[in-house]
Amino acid sequence: MPGQKLDEIDRMILAQLQADGRMTNVELAKRVGISAPPCLRRVRTLEEQGFIRGYHADVNARELGFEVQVFAMVGLVSQAETDLSAFEQKCKGWPLVRECHMLNGEVDFLLKCVAPDLRTFQNFLTEQLTSADNVASVKTSLVIRGAKDEPGVPFDVLEERLAKDA
Repeated sequence: MPGQKLDEIDRMILAQLQADGRMTNVELAKRVGISAPPCLRRVRTLEEQGFIRGYHADVNARELGFEVQVFAMVGLVSQAETDLSAFEQKCKGWPLVRECHMLNGEVDFLLKCVAPDLRTFQNFLTEQLTSADNVASVKTSLVIRGAKDEPGVPFDVLEERLAKDA
């Protein structure tokens, strides 16, 4: 099971950094109960192994003028791997698309998009997304408000599962 190759201190480091990626190494070491030098070595190892993919600020999109958030459900004509990969690459080049997830079921992809206004999103929708190669259908849902937006994973659930398996 993923997570088992990490010891308890590694998992605590990940949980603490997920909650506050700006804390100093000294503060992190104090919170997980080890000294600073081995803590820094562990963080570097977690980064190298891909458990930590990066550090980001949680930016308030609305404060920056991005008033529109939309989820777009995209159906493709072909689900051949080359066509799926081509669509994913296309999404990476569209700045308004902030997340792109391939799904199982009626919809092939779910895109999370942000735009400063409805006109900007509408232009993206009609000029780029719906006219892209292999796109058969697009259904959109405008976000009215968000109730929860938690990054990462629930470490308490991971710890419960590991305790059961021990």
